[in-house]
Amino acid sequence: MKLECRNNAARERISETVAHQPGSRRRMKTIPMSWRPQYRSSKFRNVYGKVANREHCFDGIPITKNVHDNHFCAVNARFLAIVTESAGGGSFLVIPLEQTGRIEPNYPKVCGHQGNVLDIKWNPFIENIIASCSEDTSVRIWEIPEGGLKRNMTEAVLELYGHSRRVGLVEWHPTTNNILFSAGYDYKVLIWNLDIGEPVKMIDCHADVILCMSFNADGSLLATTCKDKRLRVVEPRSGRVLQEASCKNHRVNRVVFLGSTKRLLTTGVSRWNTRQIALWDQEDLSMPLIEEEIDGLSGLLFPFYDADTHMLYLAGKGDGNIRYYEIGSEKPYLSYLMEFRSPAPQKGLGVMPKHGLDVSACEVFRFYKLVTLKGLIEPISMIVPRRSETYQEDIYPMTPGTEPALTPDEWLSGMNRDPILMSLKEGYKKTSRIVFKAPAREKKSVVVNGIDLLENVPPRTENELLRMFFRQQDEIRRLKDELSQKDIRIRQLQLELKNLRNSPKNN
Repeated sequence: MKLECRNNAARERISETVAHQPGSRRRMKTIPMSWRPQYRSSKFRNVYGKVANREHCFDGIPITKNVHDNHFCAVNARFLAIVTESAGGGSFLVIPLEQTGRIEPNYPKVCGHQGNVLDIKWNPFIENIIASCSEDTSVRIWEIPEGGLKRNMTEAVLELYGHSRRVGLVEWHPTTNNILFSAGYDYKVLIWNLDIGEPVKMIDCHADVILCMSFNADGSLLATTCKDKRLRVVEPRSGRVLQEASCKNHRVNRVVFLGSTKRLLTTGVSRWNTRQIALWDQEDLSMPLIEEEIDGLSGLLFPFYDADTHMLYLAGKGDGNIRYYEIGSEKPYLSYLMEFRSPAPQKGLGVMPKHGLDVSACEVFRFYKLVTLKGLIEPISMIVPRRSETYQEDIYPMTPGTEPALTPDEWLSGMNRDPILMSLKEGYKKTSRIVFKAPAREKKSVVVNGIDLLENVPPRTENELLRMFFRQQDEIRRLKDELSQKDIRIRQLQLELKNLRNSPKNN
């Protein structure tokens, strides 16, 4: 109130000063009276980032040095998983969230892959089930025991083979249990029904490596970015491309659906090699609604969208900054709020699901930041400053929970259903636990769309390579024997023919 009075008094003094000067009437009309800064009315305008104390971080972790553009980190309300450096194949750590502090060098690992692990994702409906994909062309499903690992885990509950080259991305369907998407360097996206342990659909519309996959709220649409500089919106069950944008003047790296707004946001690099973001109408990708240049740094920009608060977070790979914006339904659509800065560069970021946040502290988002040089995983909480200690319903609307809305058969038959929502008012409560049941099967071929996906899959272990080598040697010897026998038979027939021609009857 005092500030308002001072501002009004200052404005009156300016008016009086100008009024007493010659030609004051003309000058008074030209003086702008809206010189005070204008602020948007937003409850998230003052959101700030708070780094956890060192004792609440995870220290001493040999974070992978792989240069693949992924987060190498996945988190849920119970566990933190981090891809790590290891000899003799790929591995990752799974640490209970309460087990903070220094992690021992001999801490148990999930280490069944024969190649580097490139991506990991927790099942959104079964908290101890995690999917991983690797350079060994496989996707694997792991079941983490209660309380975490006590010894190295080498046996997955399910091994999925169908890609002919390394697999770079995995994504769980947001509303359907046991439906998993994987994108490989063979330019294909496979849709796996884990109830039967087989791929049931294949999306084969990309001409190069797929960089990113994102679902809309009910999982009826899939958006992808690709090295062929195209942004696509695909109907996943049919594989049909609904919309496609050719980004010839810039590269698009990441894409995210902006909740129920029917808009997409992409991050990429402009023709002038500056990092930029673009907003698109998902039903018309002919040109972006807006484009905005961010800075001249070279690292990838990772976008994260919170549909509950309509906030967008942009985190740069290789720098320590996280910018955040508020998404609106009208122009300019994107309103800058603030920036969290840190001198420690981030290699990747994990994001806590909404039901794992601390609502008593008005925490609306939480990152787990990978700091490679320090071997450190650092929680960063985004907090709305509120004095009241009561539950803040305006910043915690009903949010997607831990119950699936559909079964795999229902979704594959064409059904779509919004996520089942839950309230965070009473805190997170575990519902009836869904148990993962691995299908028992032994198949020598996987046929999707009339194509045997296992026909060109390379050997996965050294023993398998040796077995394949000896089988091929045996096959070569068998073919040589057949060829030798046929050669002998040909000579015999030629001799018989010659004898017939020289016989007296023919003379």
